[in-house]
Amino acid sequence: MLTAALTYRNITRDLDRSLSTVATTPQVARETANYLEKIGKIKSVDDFMADKRVLRYAMTAFGLGDVAYATALVRRLLDGGVDSSDALANRFNDQRYRDFVSTFNFARYGTATTSFGRTQEGTVDRYQRQILEENVGESNPGARLALYFQRKAPNLTSSLGLLADAALLKVTQTALGLSPTTSNLSIDAQRALIDQKLSVADFKDPQKLGKFLNKFTALWDLNNPPEGTTRPLVTLLDNSNVAIGSDLLSAIQRLRSRG
Repeated sequence: MLTAALTYRNITRDLDRSLSTVATTPQVARETANYLEKIGKIKSVDDFMADKRVLRYAMTAFGLGDVAYATALVRRLLDGGVDSSDALANRFNDQRYRDFVSTFNFARYGTATTSFGRTQEGTVDRYQRQILEENVGESNPGARLALYFQRKAPNLTSSLGLLADAALLKVTQTALGLSPTTSNLSIDAQRALIDQKLSVADFKDPQKLGKFLNKFTALWDLNNPPEGTTRPLVTLLDNSNVAIGSDLLSAIQRLRSRG
């Protein structure tokens, strides 16, 4: 099995091609064709809820496929919209719910909701990216985390966004060499700790984001070596009193990957 670092690099080297490969697989192509054929004919929440196949496609596109069965919850989300601070979607810490309802905002746009690009090709693009990440995650969870972070991080406005998302926080803790036990600290303490080490504004810069994720995948591979490989360096360190920083570990991993 390939390392997370190599898998991530292979996919992102030509991301459009990777997405195109996913889009042309029979299952994805069939579901996409069905979605595009039907979505424009849906004019209300009732219509949306009635077509389970279209609804599942849309929810999967926003990473919510696992809760598509919870029809009562989905209806409450859609009926409430996002305009009111009391709307159910706004009461979730998980941004995915707000993104989904903002896109399918029948409460605001009514029958025009599904005529927008974001509900048609925009949702298809999201679906294909989601399937790509899920497929990668079946064999390489580290690479999936990196792809997810690459997609989400540029839209963050503060480190609170990292703390509100378990996957983003996992990447952050790994890349910064923070113990998972730091999650037991108060939100303010965690935020201060992260802000000392990074600026989320840097994630809008593709080069800085790429450097951060290269560090994450290198450290992920050190902590989670592919099956069948050995960890002589880590074993050596485990039996010594030598302290070594995450930057040096990352550098060593790069040297090892070059053979």
